[in-house]
Amino acid sequence: MTARRDRPPPGRGSGLRSLAGQVLALEALIAVLLIVAAVLVTFQQARQDVLADARVRSLAVAEAFAKAPGVDAALTSPDPTAALQERAEQARVATGVDFVAVLGLDGVRYTDSETGLIGQKARGDLSRALVDGESYTETFRGAPNDAVRAVVPVVDDEGRIVGLVTSGIEVQSLSEAVEGRLVVLLAAGGGALVLAVGGAALVSRRLRRQTHGLGPAEMTRMKEHHEAVLHAVREGVLIVGADKRLLLANDEARRLLDLSADADGRPVAELGLDPRTVELLESGRTATDEVHRAGDRLLAVSVRPTVRADGPGEGSVMTMRDTTELAALSGRAAVARGRLQLLYEAGVRIGTTLEVVRTAEELAEVAVPRFADFATVELLEPVLRGEEPPQDATLSEMRRTALSGVRAVHPLQQVGEVIRFHVPSTPMATALSEGHAVVQAELAAADGWRAQDPEGAAGALAYGMHSLLTVPLLARDVVLGMANFWRADTAESFGEEDLEFAEELAARAAVAIDNARRFTREHAMAVTLQRSLLPRVLPEQNAVEVSYRYLPAKAGVGGDWFDVIPLPGARVALVVGDVVGHGLHAAATMGRLRTAVHNFSTLDVPPDEILGHLDELTGRIDEEAEPATAAGDDGRGRREETITGATCLYAIYDPASGKCTVASAGHPGPAVVDADGRVEFPPLPPGLPLGLGLGDVPFESTELRLPEGSKLVLFTDGLLEDHGRDVGTGLRLLRTTLERPDRSPEQTCADVLANLLSPAPRDDIALLVARTRRLPADRIAEWEVARDPAAVSPVRNAAAARLGEWGLDETVFAVELILSELVTNAVRYGADPVRVRLLYDRTLVCEVSDGSSTSPHLRHAAETDEGGRGLYLVARFAERWGTRYGRRGKTIWAELRVGPGDDGPVAGGGQGPAPATALDLDALEKLAW
Repeated sequence: MTARRDRPPPGRGSGLRSLAGQVLALEALIAVLLIVAAVLVTFQQARQDVLADARVRSLAVAEAFAKAPGVDAALTSPDPTAALQERAEQARVATGVDFVAVLGLDGVRYTDSETGLIGQKARGDLSRALVDGESYTETFRGAPNDAVRAVVPVVDDEGRIVGLVTSGIEVQSLSEAVEGRLVVLLAAGGGALVLAVGGAALVSRRLRRQTHGLGPAEMTRMKEHHEAVLHAVREGVLIVGADKRLLLANDEARRLLDLSADADGRPVAELGLDPRTVELLESGRTATDEVHRAGDRLLAVSVRPTVRADGPGEGSVMTMRDTTELAALSGRAAVARGRLQLLYEAGVRIGTTLEVVRTAEELAEVAVPRFADFATVELLEPVLRGEEPPQDATLSEMRRTALSGVRAVHPLQQVGEVIRFHVPSTPMATALSEGHAVVQAELAAADGWRAQDPEGAAGALAYGMHSLLTVPLLARDVVLGMANFWRADTAESFGEEDLEFAEELAARAAVAIDNARRFTREHAMAVTLQRSLLPRVLPEQNAVEVSYRYLPAKAGVGGDWFDVIPLPGARVALVVGDVVGHGLHAAATMGRLRTAVHNFSTLDVPPDEILGHLDELTGRIDEEAEPATAAGDDGRGRREETITGATCLYAIYDPASGKCTVASAGHPGPAVVDADGRVEFPPLPPGLPLGLGLGDVPFESTELRLPEGSKLVLFTDGLLEDHGRDVGTGLRLLRTTLERPDRSPEQTCADVLANLLSPAPRDDIALLVARTRRLPADRIAEWEVARDPAAVSPVRNAAAARLGEWGLDETVFAVELILSELVTNAVRYGADPVRVRLLYDRTLVCEVSDGSSTSPHLRHAAETDEGGRGLYLVARFAERWGTRYGRRGKTIWAELRVGPGDDGPVAGGGQGPAPATALDLDALEKLAW
């Protein structure tokens, strides 16, 4: 009995003739092929890995030994072998390579792990290392052994090649390592094969149990059973052959399509089906739930191609179900889905900008044509200006801001016109007064609307306008405007079901319009503030010819600024800065920093010290802002903002020497363009941005020498970085733009903006172009003064003579008096060297320098004091005076006005004729401080 149960029943396959047996054989074959391929690939990869590792190790050992201290000296010693053999052997043992050899320039071995090879010439081409100085690895074939070796030149302190170091691993060692891995790979492959065949056996066993070894008879009976089920289901099924003839139709399909009893075998075109259904079946394309008509029924049809055992067939299977009762419901669902999709698109498309007018236009564009044939948006005048809308005023007038329609010609009032609705019964007035949407299904019956504008209403009705839905635009319960939706081409009128959608659409648009309005207000305030803080007119000076541009960002003004500040000694300071962020805070912060820069510039110190003072001030401002409240805000729910993140570039140009001293606090450096159009970006110590609390890290200055006619281009990073463009690309584009000779600063500004400016810049842009001028040599006079009181008079006389050459005789007396006091003080109390310099520019500048850092102070001497009045006299006769400290020593300067109508200073201050009796200047020298 048991034996009979183990034998397969008649008609069922067994062994390889069964499906389970064939699956087992196929899986076993695939597993063998895959495992063999994997072993071969892994073995080859192992060989490559071992070889690569040998190259890396050999090169690392050779380079380390070649660069070890003393190796170059040992190679030039009388006996390199004695000096290096032991070290080479120790290196070989420590690193695990097979040999480390040191060679001379002729390729003779000084050291080797096999002592018998010492003194013999190494084989192979070593010219790459000896001639080119190149370190390399190679697979060497030859005596004494095949090996992977590295060759590295030994270079002495003067850069000369004095020898070679080779190290490597023999090929025999590498083969042994690979063969060791092969055993592991074969074991792993055998294990994988066992597992794969075992898994295939389990799958085959399970498949045999599931199929029961079915034979042809059993499969025939199964087919008959399937056909019985096919005819019993409540879904129509058609099977069409490759020749487009009907092969099978179940009972439900015959009922739904009203097929005759002899339909089997006939072409589908002769079955009397709907033409769209015939086209679908003959096309062979795939379809899912397409709606087709069959008499008075609506069928949901799906089509899939048939698949045969020997490959894909060319026929198709169509299933269908009756959806007539669901048609109305699906139509309403489709409308609802369309409205939801439209609301989603409105959320994406409305409010893409912070412009009030553009946001209103987006609302009108979204509604047409999927909801209305025409859409208009009217807004209150204060909203268009960015002001707060009136909360309790009578809303009887608005300005049409946007209009969209299915046709360009229409009877509606144009954009920009004032829309009035004084008649309370109009749909617009009713919607505004009640605060919700109002539907006027039949415009012809809207008496109030017709009474408001009889002529316009008649034109609209004649055009075909027949339905209106009007909805107020409310934000924070305040009316901003209203939206009107009109239908003319669409036959269906607006109904109550459209109200909720219109209000939702208007609510989303109102929030976006209110945001744009508030941004417009803040932007206008920030622009006004920033324009008041930026320089309106550049000061007059002769050191540079300056042009500038400032452009606020599209998203709002920021904190970029620039400045041109005249300094004593005919010099000028050029400044650009950037405060991170946008809006009122950034503009106000920019104003504070710009004022601070002006104040610190009066100290007349180098740029690095100016930035140090500015950084310290910024840090103090931040410290004052931080403890506003314990929670970190200003007590009114707004967090106090700090200045951290501001950058600044400060440059001082001296036209007398042509030197430009530049310092940066985290700001991009300037571009320097010579007269021939060559562009350079001099490297600057970058420095840290202002206000980071790192005042213990000093700023550094860089001195540039600028020939006359050079252009110094200062800019903020907004000029370089923009949509899809990084700093590197911006610098290359700026260099290309500046490489145009014979361009004035004004033309250069225009060129730069034309090539680098985008239509909507993300950040502010400040650009300052200054072309340098040099003070003519014949307007500079300098003298060295000995530390001897007797040397004062000759300098004074020489200065008087030079003033006569310049035609400034009216200033001789004042200059002699000033020089007497300043030079006498430097000789008495200063340190060598003492120098005197006169500069004739827009003013006459007298400078006396010495090596002392002692600062003079203006004081009033008592009646009994013999001295102390010198600086007081200097202050009375000079237009202005001051002290400038250098890296060593100081310079006291005084400026005098020159030009027509300058009668010279008088002793009592102010201007007037020179004294009739010349003063004894030698006696006045005793009044020095």
